[in-house]
This record gives sequence, structure tokens and C-alpha cells, in this order.
Amino acid sequence: MIPHPLPPNERLRAYASWCNAVEGNTTFYATPSVETVASWAEQTSPDFRFMAKLPKTVTHEHRLIGGEEELRAFLTAMEPLGPRAHALWVQLPASFGPNDLGTLATFLRRLPQSHRLAVEVRHRAFFEDERSERMLERVLTGVNAEWVPFDTVTMFASPPTSDAERDAWTRKPRVPRRSRALTDRPIVRYLGRDDVDRTVEGWKHWVDVTAAWLREGRSPTIFIHTPDNAEAPVLARRFHDEVRALVPEVEPLPEPIPAEPPTLF
Repeated sequence: MIPHPLPPNERLRAYASWCNAVEGNTTFYATPSVETVASWAEQTSPDFRFMAKLPKTVTHEHRLIGGEEELRAFLTAMEPLGPRAHALWVQLPASFGPNDLGTLATFLRRLPQSHRLAVEVRHRAFFEDERSERMLERVLTGVNAEWVPFDTVTMFASPPTSDAERDAWTRKPRVPRRSRALTDRPIVRYLGRDDVDRTVEGWKHWVDVTAAWLREGRSPTIFIHTPDNAEAPVLARRFHDEVRALVPEVEPLPEPIPAEPPTLF
């Protein structure tokens, strides 16, 4: 393996020169120490956005029932982020369906009101059954939480052509696209292909939607993925540029540190 060119305490600083938001996927697998999170804060400006995913012990193992100790440890660890904590991200398993909405409502009301909340569901009923969709929206709007769509439509539009795409086909949710924002800070996760042209073609819908949200006074956060994520920071900047072409008053991203786009964590 080729060693990472930057030490761990400098990688996020380099990434933050390319983009102004990051998904905290690592917190799903293990809650970091307060010292580690403090180093993340030190490497980023106060307006940088973290979307930190709740631990899987809380969302997938306990399924939002119990897990108080793990949740408390996670919330304590996130405190150094301060204003950078854009949202607490509750990603739920595909088996978490409409019959579990009471559990979700109780859990969300337990979370500190000082944090914005974002929920990602993967059960197909929420996308295909109008009643289930409305029920979930009521739960989320009751606590001013956002519904995070994970758009994999482009990924599943045609068979995979690389090992990374084949892996994505087995692991990523295959659900309809959703474009309705519930709050003034919508969050979108978009998964393209390892082919740049197909990724860019697939995100045209989100360029238009993002521009419309901005014109409405919303402040969206869009995360761009590909199966191998090799060019994700570069593609994120390209997406930002396409949105700015429609909404010129959007501020440009910072000038990146002159190096290869960094791999975070």
C-alpha cells in the first residue's frame, strides 16, 4: 500500500480546502475520542459542515431502543465541533419500516434540541406508499428534522462495469429518487458511476433542484459519491460550479491546497 502523503492531523485540513462539508461515516463504526473530534474542529473553519452518523450500535443493533450509554458517548464526543455540527445523521436499516415510526418519533424527541437532525430511511414503503411517506414526514417535521435522500438511480440505471460498481450493486439501497425538502437545510447524498460523464449526466436533476432551493432561501448540502470515490472531491467542486452557473451569488469554494485531492480518514 502507498502511504498517505499527509499525517492524520492534516488530512481534514487538506480536504476542507476542496469542499466545505463532509459526511462523518467513520462515527457509524466507532465513536471517536473527544481529542480526535477536537482536532477535526481545529482543522476546519467554523462554517465547515459535518454530518456525523450515529453509531450502528444505536441505529442498527438497538434499533433506537435503549443504547443510552452509546448515544451519550457519541454526543459528548461531538461537542468540540460546535457550530460545525451541521446535523446528527440517523441512518436506519432497510428493515426499519412504517411500523417502527413510533420508535423513531420517541427517539428523535430524546435528542438534544440544540442539534439539527437528519434521517435516512431505506425501507421501500416510505418511497412507494403515499401513506407511509406522509406518516414519516409528520414524524420528521414534528422535530424539524430533514429527510436525507440517497439517490442511487444513476448507479442502478445499467449493469455495473467495474469491481467497485459491482460491490455497490450488492450493498447500496435501490429506492426511488426523492427531491422534497422538509426544512431550510436539505441534505442530499448522490451516488454516480465510476465513469465521470455518466456521473455528471445523472446529477443534472440535482443541479436544478439545488439551484431552486437556493432561490427559495434554503441552504442545501449535497454530497457527491462514486462507487470508488476516487474523484469525489473534484466532482463535488464541479457540481458546485454547475450550481453557481445557475445561481451566481453562491460563494465559490476555497482554493484547494495544491496537491492531489485528499482521501479523508
